Amino acid sequence: MKYSSFLILGGAGFVGSHLVDCLVEHGAEKIVVLDNFFLGRMENLQDALKKGHIIIYREDARYYTALDNIIRIEQPEVVYDLAVKPLPYSFIDPESAYMTSVEIAVNLAQLLKKGAYQKLIHYSSSEAYGTAEKVPMREDHVLNPTSPYGAGKVAADLLLTSYYQMFDLDVSIIRPFNQYGPRQNIGAYSAIIPMTIRRILRGERPVIEWDGEQSRDFTYVGDTVEASVTMLDCKQAVGKIINVGQGEETSIKQIIQAICDEMDYPFKNVEYKPKRQGDVRRHFADISMAWALLNYKPTTSLKEGLKKTVEWFKENLRKNMG
Repeated sequence: MKYSSFLILGGAGFVGSHLVDCLVEHGAEKIVVLDNFFLGRMENLQDALKKGHIIIYREDARYYTALDNIIRIEQPEVVYDLAVKPLPYSFIDPESAYMTSVEIAVNLAQLLKKGAYQKLIHYSSSEAYGTAEKVPMREDHVLNPTSPYGAGKVAADLLLTSYYQMFDLDVSIIRPFNQYGPRQNIGAYSAIIPMTIRRILRGERPVIEWDGEQSRDFTYVGDTVEASVTMLDCKQAVGKIINVGQGEETSIKQIIQAICDEMDYPFKNVEYKPKRQGDVRRHFADISMAWALLNYKPTTSLKEGLKKTVEWFKENLRKNMG
């Protein structure tokens, strides 16, 4: 690995903490975590703290001065941007969900432009595409977000791409599809997989919103973070947006059926509810660019990933559900 010091925005969150673990395993000498702990948890970093040199700041990257000061003090070579307000939060506070992505991207672009650090890897989202018009969805698919969260991701991506084009900055963008795995938020604003596991563990009925035929490309978090670490040394990825997914289309009905099977819960007891606001109909990633540039191939099957995820939540039920 070419670089040794990193700043991870959102590093105490679900994906961010797995990235921290991955960088430690790859030999990072210093990892600085900046997180406002809106969803981040100190528990997510316990393994990394035992193995690596981890420095933690409880701060909000939307504040330029705070971000500037931390970068000047710690002098990271690379910044990973995973800081975000989650998609369901945009139903409650759409402005904040949108502006969080945009303001942090502006701050990072300005700091990179003035030479405060060397390289930026920014996490986008498949929500930038909206509902699939063509499948599988390539990086040149039309951008038609259906939520303020997705719109904020689009705006941040376009801003960072424009800075790359105008100022020749070292920016790469990873666009993951529907990540899941251990440590995923199980409380407020949780996604379909942890939410379903939580309901079954609590003796509640799993829920399918809409007809359950809407699809996603569920991707194990370990595969995503490995791809983003590979991007560090890939010159061809600079200035590009690269999809990372499983490369498989799975309906919501199928994923809930798979969770029910894994947890020995009768699928016939699933409850149907109306369509969720802003829900997309179809997602299915074309990962050929990731394969070509990053030699990316997902190594964790959906069955294996769900098994690991269910086992983790069973073991951590008490401390994660309160």
